[in-house]
Amino acid sequence: MAAASARVAVFAKAPEPGEVKTRLIPALGAAAAAELQRRLIERTLEAALAAGIGPVELWCSPDASHPFFLDCARRYAIALAVQGGVDLGERMQLALDALLGAGERALLIGSDIPALTPQYLREADSALAAGCDAVLGPAEDGGYVLIGLRRSAPSLFAGMRWGGSDVCEQTRARLAQVGMRYRELAVLWDVDRPEDLPRLEAMKNWGQSDI
Repeated sequence: MAAASARVAVFAKAPEPGEVKTRLIPALGAAAAAELQRRLIERTLEAALAAGIGPVELWCSPDASHPFFLDCARRYAIALAVQGGVDLGERMQLALDALLGAGERALLIGSDIPALTPQYLREADSALAAGCDAVLGPAEDGGYVLIGLRRSAPSLFAGMRWGGSDVCEQTRARLAQVGMRYRELAVLWDVDRPEDLPRLEAMKNWGQSDI
């Protein structure tokens, strides 16, 4: 395993009923959708900590005062930070720049990726440790579930059409434009739509601490 000089940011929105997983509310109800959000965040934190590649931080939205976030900080002994910026791209850039200010390598991941494993994160960090400027974890929906950097790259995030099916493709093009050498990992899927739910339920013990 590479030397533990990476830092990992997990992006998460407070699991408040009616405010998260809104596309799943018709299928689950607001309370169950929020509970799903909680379970996904916990699983992501467990995977990040089990990877053992460096400190893990939970980057919170809209702020870090939600009781669930405070409980996560206590249970997992992790630091909390608040997502800043006017859009997702600026929030991501600010978080990655903060991580790079404290370590050689920075990884940022979402919190709704049940297939994320410690090994996946180790592979991402190994790519950066081996000299890649960036690493991408593509998502099946055309976005990405993970991005890692060795140096700040604001052009990867400014003016991006977030939520579209071409986010990962646009990011590849921008990486090429600025001459950054990168590696892509295996494609993963996230939980965002009702059609994702049967796949989630088919994962054995997904909601338990089986990382």
